[in-house]
Amino acid sequence: MSKRLEIAVIGGDARYLELIKKLTYSEKYTIHLIGYDQLDPGYFSVNYTDLSAINPEELAAVILPITGVSENGEINPVFSNQLITFPEDWFSQLADACFVFTGITTPFLDDQVKQHAIRLVALMDRDDVAIYNAIPTAEGTVMLAIQHMNITIHEAQVVILGLGRVGLIVADRFAKLGAKVAVGVRKTRDIAKANALGFIGFHLGDLLAYTEKCDLLINTIPVLVVNKSHLNTLKTDATIIDLASKPGGVDFDYAAKRGLNTIHALGLPAKVAPKTAGEILANVIDQLIAEH
Repeated sequence: MSKRLEIAVIGGDARYLELIKKLTYSEKYTIHLIGYDQLDPGYFSVNYTDLSAINPEELAAVILPITGVSENGEINPVFSNQLITFPEDWFSQLADACFVFTGITTPFLDDQVKQHAIRLVALMDRDDVAIYNAIPTAEGTVMLAIQHMNITIHEAQVVILGLGRVGLIVADRFAKLGAKVAVGVRKTRDIAKANALGFIGFHLGDLLAYTEKCDLLINTIPVLVVNKSHLNTLKTDATIIDLASKPGGVDFDYAAKRGLNTIHALGLPAKVAPKTAGEILANVIDQLIAEH
């Protein structure tokens, strides 16, 4: 039997419990957990340790939290009260072939790439992860709509901004539930795509023509696209769900002044389907390591 590859999982949220479980089932890896001391020692049949006990030179992969590492080189783990701080030379000791997985990159990690040419993989930037994650995101959005709307989704006027990886699947799910879905986009080809898929496609510049009758407005674009003018035309009982990463695409302060029901729904896969989200990450990580 070939030697197992050593992987350090440093911090992470509920998604990582399933990720760790799935990687542990494989006989290819020896898993070291850092920042999990609040879990029962029997939860995983793996090595609970701390950063100082790990030899970076022996690692085939490092799995960092979805949120990456702070500008001070620190991780505040979910399953530990102990702050994790990387020594200044820690990343420089990693082997050239070692993968460093993170959800999103951060200035600290970008600096490590420049200084030490580490092999950094920002998982949330990958099409495969983003497309798979769009499924629990869409289901979570449906859940929020049911919880917060005072009408049924069936026959509701739903406006979705953006027809990217998330917007496409969200639009599909709401249309299948009987909503009347209009999709706002920037490019004429995306208007054609929306129309071909059975939605009503329109240019974002024409958003005002769609907000007046809107029951549910869903944004997936991570820049300000829903401004005061748009919010002034929304019905007082309309619901807004913003799926875009911070700072989002809605003027939240003005929406609050108008008393609009506005939800900035960040990290839905981790909240509504952490097991599925963890499996997605584990499968992609396993595949990338196997390929290289």
